[in-house]
Amino acid sequence: MSEEKKGFFSREYTRRQFMKLSAKGLTGVALSSSLLSLMGVTRSQAESGQVKVLATPDYLLVANAAKCTGCQRCELNCTLANDGEYVRPYMARLRVRDNVNFGTGGPTEDFAHGGGNYGEWSMEPDTCKQCGDAPCLNACPVKAITVSEVNGARVINKNECVGCGACVKACPWGMPRIDPETNVSTKCINCGACVRGCPTSALKMIDWEDVAAAM
Repeated sequence: MSEEKKGFFSREYTRRQFMKLSAKGLTGVALSSSLLSLMGVTRSQAESGQVKVLATPDYLLVANAAKCTGCQRCELNCTLANDGEYVRPYMARLRVRDNVNFGTGGPTEDFAHGGGNYGEWSMEPDTCKQCGDAPCLNACPVKAITVSEVNGARVINKNECVGCGACVKACPWGMPRIDPETNVSTKCINCGACVRGCPTSALKMIDWEDVAAAM
């Protein structure tokens, strides 16, 4: 077996073990001190439900709501890195703005029990789950979505995309988005610009090799 394949199976094993461990979130999960340190979270933050994790094929994305200030710098960096010309938070591949006012539950009659600016400040970022059997990839009529050999991300080829919106409708979380200026769909490609731009380290991307060493 090649070293590349060995690496893939090692990452996949660690990912599955971690997913099994954190199937219902991190609340009550006996995480090692070294793993908590690697994730950049405290035990109390993990147990309070403020830490969300996303197990992508190549890395673990950690979003710590306890550190998120709602500055939306992650969105700004994302669009600068991927669009290059100017900041467009609406087109960000990782989004805080959707939750920044009311949190993940949306507006409620009693804002004190909501989130975001009008509640308990419980917003968190949303981004592509990089699904194994990706609905967006399966729905694309022109096969413009492929799996990156570099980092396992589901990537949209802008030269082949016809802007039909099938991927947007197919995604349960609405992560792909049609760019109104180019009429081409776009989504997260695991570039890490959001993480690098976070001033409070509320976001982290951790290689599975490092997770395995800390578990």
